[in-house]
Amino acid sequence: MKIVIASGKGGTGKTTVAVNLALAAGCPVRLLDCDVEEPNAHLFLKSDPKRQRIITIQVPEIDEERCDGCGLCAQFCAFNALVSFGTIPPVFAPEMCHGCGGCVRACPQKAIYEIENRIGVVEFSQSGDILLVQGRLDIGIALAPPLIHAVKEEARGNLVIIDAPPGTSCPVVATLREANFVVLVTEPTPFGLNDLKLAVDVVRELGLLFGVVINRAEETDDFVRPYCKAEGIRVLTEIPDDRRIAQAYAKGEPIVTALPEYMVVFSNILTKIHEVV
Repeated sequence: MKIVIASGKGGTGKTTVAVNLALAAGCPVRLLDCDVEEPNAHLFLKSDPKRQRIITIQVPEIDEERCDGCGLCAQFCAFNALVSFGTIPPVFAPEMCHGCGGCVRACPQKAIYEIENRIGVVEFSQSGDILLVQGRLDIGIALAPPLIHAVKEEARGNLVIIDAPPGTSCPVVATLREANFVVLVTEPTPFGLNDLKLAVDVVRELGLLFGVVINRAEETDDFVRPYCKAEGIRVLTEIPDDRRIAQAYAKGEPIVTALPEYMVVFSNILTKIHEVV
C-alpha cells in the first residue's frame, strides 16, 4: 500500500507525520522523501547514506554543421528551452528543458541528438525497519518531477509511506499519482484552511481516497473542523499543540521516540487507513 503524506502549505508537520507513521508501523516499511528540493526526513532517523544513484535526463545537443536554423525545434518546444532567431544553432536554456525529446523528432535535418544531463541523486539509508529513500535535487536545477519519478521507482513492498513536497504544484501531483491513500496534514488557522482547500481540490480531481490530520490542534477550532464536517472529510486524528512535541522536534527526535504515549496515535492512523482502503 502506498500512503502519501501531503499538505497545501509548508510547515504544517507533514514530514513529522510521515516519519512517525513509518516508526509506528511495526513492520518493514519504505519511507520515500519526495520533497526533493529540501529533503529532511533523514534528520529524524539516525542513519548514514548507504549508497546513491545519479539521476539524469536527456537534453538536446545541436550539430552546428547540420543545423540550418529553420527554427522548427523552437516552435515545437512548449517550455521555451529552445529559442530560434534564425541563428545557428538556436539558443538553448537547459534549465527549461523537460527532456521530452520532441525537438529531436521535429528537426528535419537530423541535427539534434540527446546527451545525459544530471539533475540530482537518489539516496538510500537504513534505520531499523525503515528503508529511507530520498531524492536530492542538484543546486540550480528547476525540474523536480523526473527526480520524483526516480524516487517513486523504489516504491516496493507491503507498506510505502511517501513524504510529498508542500503545496499543490506539479511536483506534488507527480508524487500523488498512484497513491492508495493521501493524508493531508493541516493546522487550525485561516492559512491552514485556505491551503487545505486547495489540496482537497487536487486529491478529489485525481480521484484519490484521503483523510485529514490536524496538527497543533487546540480545543477551539473555528476553521478546519467545521470545514471537514461540512465537506464530509474524515479526520484521522488531531495532534495536540503540545510543547513537548516542539522540544523533541527541535532536537531532531521523532514524537513516538521522545513521547512513547503518542505511538498509539500514529498506529491508529494506519489502522484507519487500512480499514478505508
